[in-house]
Amino acid sequence: MKSARKKAIAGKVLVYAILILIAVLMIIPFIWMLSASIKSDREVFQMNPFVLIPENPKFSNYHDIWTKIPMLKFAENTVFLTIVVTILQLLTSSFAAYSFAKLDFKHKNTLFFAYIATIAMPWQVYMVPQFIMMRKFGLNDKLLAIICLQAFSAFGVFMMKQFYEDIPNELCEAARIDGMSEYRIYAKIMLPLSKPALSTLTIFTFVNTWNDYLGPLIYLKSEQKKTIQLGLKMFISQYSSDYGLIMAGSVLSLIPVLAVFLCLQKYFVEGVASTGLKG
Repeated sequence: MKSARKKAIAGKVLVYAILILIAVLMIIPFIWMLSASIKSDREVFQMNPFVLIPENPKFSNYHDIWTKIPMLKFAENTVFLTIVVTILQLLTSSFAAYSFAKLDFKHKNTLFFAYIATIAMPWQVYMVPQFIMMRKFGLNDKLLAIICLQAFSAFGVFMMKQFYEDIPNELCEAARIDGMSEYRIYAKIMLPLSKPALSTLTIFTFVNTWNDYLGPLIYLKSEQKKTIQLGLKMFISQYSSDYGLIMAGSVLSLIPVLAVFLCLQKYFVEGVASTGLKG
């Protein structure tokens, strides 16, 4: 008994040691980014010796980032784009998932698997046809082009469907007997019960849209339409890069993502667990 208990304790210690090591390795780049954001270009890559906090911290980087480029306008564009895309993906994904999970209609499974199969296709494969289509619609250099393309998510539908299938069908049947329409069942019953899954999808969508670089690079040309990720690239010129300002901008762009995660982390683990185990 004592030997088995010692082995169990040793196993837990080993697991925690590995997890701590992984956590430290994941945190190191963020610590370096914070350190570089208050350094000059000459100090950023100084490794011998490496100084975490310079003798004369250059906090002016956080001020200069707003004055050297129209950072406020870029932030407004990114916030608008991210909020609209996140709301639309939550709406379309949850609505479609309810249909696939709780309704019976012809060729339901075929349509679902055909839609989900698009997850396996890299975006680069259909990137050019999408661009041509948006240009023909007159949406080139408009935020609406990105909103239209990212308002629907096969991954979101799959995740929400997995969650809805765990909700008893008897609940929907009882609501139908009481005279509720499918729209009311979706709005009054399914959505309130799916907070964990919606929170998880919110985090994924918010992070992906906020950090998207290639999409805005392709569709947004004018400076007034650019996002934060494109704005940070403006500090990279042909001959040099202002890494201190780039790191300061990266720190600022990370704050909204952390805020969203901290607000929704209560439901995040529950949402991943409840939508990822069912086959």
